[in-house]
Amino acid sequence: MIRERENHTPLAEARDNIVGEGAMAAARIMLPILLALIVGGLILIALGKNPIEYYWYVIRRGLLSPTGFQATIVRMAPLLFIAAGLIVSFRAGIWNLGTDGQFLLAAAIVAALSPVLSPIMPIWLVFVVCFSVAAAVGAGWALIPAFLKANYGINEIITTLMMTFLGISFANVLIKIPFNDPSTTVPQTATLAVEDRLPRLFDTPVHIGVVLAVVAVIGVHVMMTRTSLGLKLQIVGANPRAAIHAGLKVPLLTYAAFCISGALAGLGGAVEILGVWGTMRADWNPAYGLLVVPLVFLARFHGIGSIAIVLFFAILMIGGESASRRLGVPQSYTLVLVALLLIFMALVEFLDHRWRRMKTS
Repeated sequence: MIRERENHTPLAEARDNIVGEGAMAAARIMLPILLALIVGGLILIALGKNPIEYYWYVIRRGLLSPTGFQATIVRMAPLLFIAAGLIVSFRAGIWNLGTDGQFLLAAAIVAALSPVLSPIMPIWLVFVVCFSVAAAVGAGWALIPAFLKANYGINEIITTLMMTFLGISFANVLIKIPFNDPSTTVPQTATLAVEDRLPRLFDTPVHIGVVLAVVAVIGVHVMMTRTSLGLKLQIVGANPRAAIHAGLKVPLLTYAAFCISGALAGLGGAVEILGVWGTMRADWNPAYGLLVVPLVFLARFHGIGSIAIVLFFAILMIGGESASRRLGVPQSYTLVLVALLLIFMALVEFLDHRWRRMKTS
């Protein structure tokens, strides 16, 4: 009898609720991934490919191979910076879909600036200047959608997508005309020497930018959950009218969310140039921004969860690139998996909300 009473105490019920919510949260994350992989496997079968062989090769190349895993870790750096920026904007109720433009424009300017600065100043100062410029460029490119949203209420989905198109086009113009290196046969910037790029960790291709990216995601998570600024941004995202009645400066917070998000996307462009490529060619666009959007949603805007999901996706990208060459699967198949992930994520969310309504009614 005593044990039965203890099992029904408020503390025990609260513990059971926490465990139940945690299990549901894990299911909402894992189920879309599992369903996407299953349906993706059926698509591979329809194309005459062995899905087990494909997925095993992806895991073996992207995770189990030392060189492949190092490439996976390197690929995470720009993705994590973009994810950190999207966590800020999405938690603030802002759809910053302009990260690709912010990323590429910052990358183009850093690619042109770093070879010029490296011969005339210490390399650590080159990194500081380039990262600062990249953050300023990304934040500056986000100011126009921020202004239109804060002052005129114009939907940021439209304006950020337009600014992405302009940013990509402007970056190409800069590379082909003022930033073009005349000593090359294709339009590209001058190349930063390998020894002047971001320091490597433990004599591996993994550069210190990966550490900076992880710190950025954790820092954003702490800011959004432990600081007054983060709380204010989340209040604005949850209910802008309530935020106004609470005396919060909603337009100023809107500018802050846009600029922080854009600055982090710009840092993603800088870390990709300074850590990997050392130069930027015209028409180069990895389109990381839109790829990261479903990953951040899948992680429920959680910093640590985003790191884990980005790691999974980086494994899929690196392993998928190798599998496409080895097994004859198109590289665009990874985008098919992203699309399936979005579909099943929306389906799981719909069923979860419907179940919760039925439970409370």
